[in-house]
Amino acid sequence: MDTAQESSGEALSIAGLLEFEEIRAAEPDVLAGDAGLGRTIRWVHIADSEHVERFLEGGELVLTTATTFRHSQAAMSEFLDQLERAGAAGTIIELVDDDSEPDAAAGTVVRAAASERDLPVVVLFRRVKFVRITELAHRSLLAQQISRLEHAREIHETYTQLSLDRAGVQTIVDRTAELLGTAVVLEDVSHRVLAHSGRGSHTLTQKWMDLVTGASTAPGEHGSAQWRQTPVGLRSRRWGRLVVPAASESLADLDQVIERAGEALTLTRMADRDEQDLLLQAQSGLIREITDSEGFDERSARQRARSLGFTPADKAELTPVVVRIVRQTDTDPTRVQLQERGLTQEIASAASRLNMCLLMTSLQSGAFGFVLAPALGRNRRPQRRAPLAGTDSDGHGTAQASPFAAENADDRLNRLLTELEGIAASWVVGVGRSSTSLLRAVAGLETASHVAEVASTLDVRERSFYRSSDVRIRGLLSLLAEDSRVRAFAEGELGPLLADSTGDDGRRGGVLQSPSDSADEELLDLLELYLSHGGNKSAMARAGHLSRPALYARITRLQDRLGVSLDDAESRTALHLALLWWRMYG
Repeated sequence: MDTAQESSGEALSIAGLLEFEEIRAAEPDVLAGDAGLGRTIRWVHIADSEHVERFLEGGELVLTTATTFRHSQAAMSEFLDQLERAGAAGTIIELVDDDSEPDAAAGTVVRAAASERDLPVVVLFRRVKFVRITELAHRSLLAQQISRLEHAREIHETYTQLSLDRAGVQTIVDRTAELLGTAVVLEDVSHRVLAHSGRGSHTLTQKWMDLVTGASTAPGEHGSAQWRQTPVGLRSRRWGRLVVPAASESLADLDQVIERAGEALTLTRMADRDEQDLLLQAQSGLIREITDSEGFDERSARQRARSLGFTPADKAELTPVVVRIVRQTDTDPTRVQLQERGLTQEIASAASRLNMCLLMTSLQSGAFGFVLAPALGRNRRPQRRAPLAGTDSDGHGTAQASPFAAENADDRLNRLLTELEGIAASWVVGVGRSSTSLLRAVAGLETASHVAEVASTLDVRERSFYRSSDVRIRGLLSLLAEDSRVRAFAEGELGPLLADSTGDDGRRGGVLQSPSDSADEELLDLLELYLSHGGNKSAMARAGHLSRPALYARITRLQDRLGVSLDDAESRTALHLALLWWRMYG
């Protein structure tokens, strides 16, 4: 036997044993069980009696000279029957007489007894030293056991280190696929794909739901009932399973690898994640891919989204929505994160109750977005209801071509937001243009985010959600916020009010101060009051709690400082735009 073969650690089979030099020299003849020569040998046993069943446990290769029963077909048949009942791997029979010559008569008996059997039966017509065969075989078997122990230690150390490093879910799945050399998929209890890795895993996840339910099968692979898998999560609360759909039956240590991977995933989840976080990460990743990649087509995007639980009804309109938590400048960032996390979970739960589906993504601290749609399986259209806050009676603020479809989209969002009443957090909601295309709906999240950001600057927020048409000029100014020309325009229009009252054009000690440090807030407030009431002095006096003479004097002072007449329509428009920008970004 080759020394490399002895120390390889590979499982020893009957075919491999026949390659031993001692056996090859004896010219082995396979009388039966050719198809079973690949059977793995658990141990090698020597027997000289046909009554061997009680000494076997299964998987042994039995070596015998059959001296006492080789000439009796009945005895030989009983011997082979016992081997089969005990589950032996096979037998090698040495048929040599006392003169070391081949025993042809015995060979005829064995051939007849072995006929039509599946048990591998091999005869040797030359003398061999069984002790040498057992020595080599046991050496190979021990090397195999040592190799398994070393590999088990490697697996143990790998996943222990991953747990100590608090590796993420995707990292654990990547390492598992690397160890197994095949596709690995992590799904939740609803069969939504949370992570996947390995060759061919991307193709599998695109039609994962169909594969799991049996609606379709992958070419050359077993049905889902035959997949190798392990549950993930504590026994009392399983939250997913790790699946190896295309595992090879001969893949060594597969069960040990996926069990340790499942334990590592459970520990990771216990440490700092929950099911919704995992799904949000997976959905966020998909939305980033759609946003950043030009190669995504509608079909691929929908297949990926479906594997993540986003299953909208056929031809349903998909609505991009962004939620922005309103916070003060002194709000604790940790508190904002907790509010955001709680709000995403509440929205996901509410959508599930209302038979809606979401494709959600985290945008930045205190803001997240999602694509909202009616879930697949909805059998009836919702009743048309009276418009709620956020929807005018004539469909104001909607962007769809069909008024009824538009109302349903708004009504759907209103019903979802109604479920969130009572949550201890303040937020604004921006909505983009609805579409039947997932790619366009995802692209609409940018507009929705912009609308939510602008809506958060409004002094009074009366709508449950806002569209671009609701934020109007503020929305336009927000789009141009980073344009230096807009800042120059605003500061040019309001310049006289942004310098201090000393008349030094905002300079103190020769150094130009920040406009916000030197602005005349009293006159800015008066200008805002004038513009918000359209120059109606009676309304201004009531709102500002001023007498008419005092108001007139202040207006005169304001016009003198500005150097323009507030009766001029163009001047009022320019000043209004400048003041809006100043209040938002000055």
